[in-house]
Amino acid sequence: MPEPEQPGTGRTLDPAGVREPPDLTIRSRDEGKRTVVTVCGDLDLTSEPQLRRALRAALLRSSHGVELDLRGVGFCDCSGLNVLLNARRQALKEGKQITLRQAGPAVERILEITGALALFTPDTVPDGREDAEEAGEAKDAGDSLPAAGDLGTDLRAEVVQLRRALQTRDTIDLARGILMATFVLTPEEAWSVLVATSQNTNTKLHRTAGQLVDSIRGGPLPAPTQKQLSAAVTQVAAARVPATALD
Repeated sequence: MPEPEQPGTGRTLDPAGVREPPDLTIRSRDEGKRTVVTVCGDLDLTSEPQLRRALRAALLRSSHGVELDLRGVGFCDCSGLNVLLNARRQALKEGKQITLRQAGPAVERILEITGALALFTPDTVPDGREDAEEAGEAKDAGDSLPAAGDLGTDLRAEVVQLRRALQTRDTIDLARGILMATFVLTPEEAWSVLVATSQNTNTKLHRTAGQLVDSIRGGPLPAPTQKQLSAAVTQVAAARVPATALD
C-alpha cells in the first residue's frame, strides 16, 4: 500500500501523519517481536527531535526492541549519537534492546571512534577492557567491570560505556564550535576536521576535542595535534574551491 503524500508537494508522511523534512526520512515496520527503523538523511542537531520521537514510538510498539537500518545516513554528528545512546538507555530500562542491523560509513565511524559500537551490536558482549581512565570512572561509581564473556554482568559494562559516550558529547560539541568560529567552518566541515585530526594522531576523539578546548583556555596544543589540525583545515578549504578555479 503506497504511503500517504502531503498534498501538492509529493513528500510523504510517516505512519503517525507527521510531515518529514525533505532531507530526512524515517520508516518503521514490524518484524515479529521487533520493530525495524530505517533512517535516510543526516543525523544532526536539526533532525535530533524527529529521530528521538521516532525511536521512542518504535520502542513503545515493540515487545523485544528495535533494529536500526542506517545505511542511508550520510552524516552523523554528536547530536545524532546522543539520540541513539539515550534510546539505548531507555530500552535497557524497559528490558528491550536497540541493535544495529546495518549502517553506512558515517554512523560506523562515530560509533567506533566513541567506543559505542558494541552497545548496538547484537549477540556481542563487551569485554570490559576499558582504558585506565574509563576503568577509574567505573571504580569511582562503585562498579567493577566484568570479565570477558561474563553474561551475568554484561549490563554493567554497557552502562560504563554508555556513561563515557554521554559525558564526552559536550566536550566534542564545544570543540566543534571552536573550529567553526576559528576557521569559519560549517558544522559538517568542523566535524570532518575533528575526526581527521583524531584519526591522524591516533587519539580518541574526545581527547582530541579536550586538547582543543584546553588550548582555548590557555593550555598548550600538542604539536602532532596542531600539525594534523592545520592539515585537515587546509584540506577542507581546498575542497571548497571549484574545479574551474584551479584551471
